[in-house]
Amino acid sequence: MLNASAFALALQAEPMRLPFSFMTIVLVLLGGGAVGWLVAAVLGFTRARAFGPSTRWFAFSALCLLLYHVQWFAWVVFGFNEKEMERVIYFGGFFNLFVLLGSICAIIGFVQLNKHTED
Repeated sequence: MLNASAFALALQAEPMRLPFSFMTIVLVLLGGGAVGWLVAAVLGFTRARAFGPSTRWFAFSALCLLLYHVQWFAWVVFGFNEKEMERVIYFGGFFNLFVLLGSICAIIGFVQLNKHTED
């Protein structure tokens, strides 16, 4: 439990500043991940006819993870433009939605892969 003096001290503290290298690393990794998942989705959809329905599900999984990366960019842009912080936090609460959908697509892909090899 905070006492009054600790609370007053916390209010006087300077705001946290992120170093430039942190933002550079985050943007490079986020951009690289988005490009990587874009390539995986394109390759998956182009090869789906040759390798069966499981490949299409893996491509959907890659597409979901691409959308996950795009959602981070959208959240940052929305956060800079939105005045109401509650809306920004609410929008950010869905950041794992596409990871969940991607995992479901991958699971279906693995199930389809097992069915395809049994035939």
